[in-house]
Amino acid sequence: MRPLRFATFLAPNMLDVYAFLVRRVGEKLGVATELSVGADYAQAAEADAAFLCGLAYVELVDGGCPVEAIAAPVLRGERYGGRPVYFSDVIVRRESPFRSFDDLRGRSWSYNEPLSHSGYGITRYRLVQLGATGGYFGRVVEAGWHERSIRLVCAGEVDASAVDSHVLALALRDLPDLAGRLRVIDTFGPSTIQPVVASRRLPGWLRDGLRDALLGLGEDPAARPHLARGLVERFVPVTDDCYGDLRRMRDACRRANFMTLR
Repeated sequence: MRPLRFATFLAPNMLDVYAFLVRRVGEKLGVATELSVGADYAQAAEADAAFLCGLAYVELVDGGCPVEAIAAPVLRGERYGGRPVYFSDVIVRRESPFRSFDDLRGRSWSYNEPLSHSGYGITRYRLVQLGATGGYFGRVVEAGWHERSIRLVCAGEVDASAVDSHVLALALRDLPDLAGRLRVIDTFGPSTIQPVVASRRLPGWLRDGLRDALLGLGEDPAARPHLARGLVERFVPVTDDCYGDLRRMRDACRRANFMTLR
């Protein structure tokens, strides 16, 4: 049997954790595995399994891509309540005058990429809720990754950004001085967290095996230190219906004819 091909489209600061999880899942299933970093979402259709942003997942599935959500992480921390959810934290430089999202009208904003729910989709939805679809920000910058948005805000190159709360927590842990350079002035969410997806081309027994292997990681002594390193408590099963919240937000933006953040 050829190796099971995994791809990740999520933040680079979780790459080592995903690499271990892919290896461990392969060991549990008795198959070889390989992990690549996705450069184009077309690769999600070619992979056997993938770590995907929820908005990218919704858009791919609704466009006919043959993938199925099978599991998602539960993050460590009281704010997550033991559920597969996360938040988007709006960050600014600590010395900036901004105290709320309302203060950011006409200011510069960074997002990671357009198929990111936490960095793009939920910000777009907030502007629809506010009725502010006529040009809220003075300048909008695509950074590529949440980590780069954090750096842009710290450097004063942009005024603010909405950052995945998981990515931000990892950055604050790994870069201790960061807490003194940033402030969170608003939070969007919670939203259903990014799924692990499996290709529908895989036989049902293998998709079930992948799901079961992921769900067992929380009780696996070899995996638990790696999960802890990634601030993950465990994986739980999810289905397509779990991403109804992301679809509702996207569809509200469609009805408002506001699909491009500006």
